[in-house]
Amino acid sequence: MAKSKHRRSGGSANAMATPFEEARDELFQHIIRCGVIGSAPEHQEEWFADTMKYMADRYPELAERDLAELRTLGDRFAQPPKANPTVEEAGAANAA
Repeated sequence: MAKSKHRRSGGSANAMATPFEEARDELFQHIIRCGVIGSAPEHQEEWFADTMKYMADRYPELAERDLAELRTLGDRFAQPPKANPTVEEAGAANAA
């Protein structure tokens, strides 16, 4: 008997990503590859301005509101992770 191949990813094998999802994923990859996370705010602003022009050209099917949402998601993604306070710092803050 031949084994049947089943995807266990939860999604349909025929499911296609929307242009917005493709653009979002591509933007996130660019952010990681280009080292935007942790860069100076003025450099991030310049990088995003150029990159969003590129994304608008690459994905002409996206509306202005889609591009604005994409920029917001990119800004959030480019923020450095928030540090969790250690147990000692949390205890000192509660004691004060």
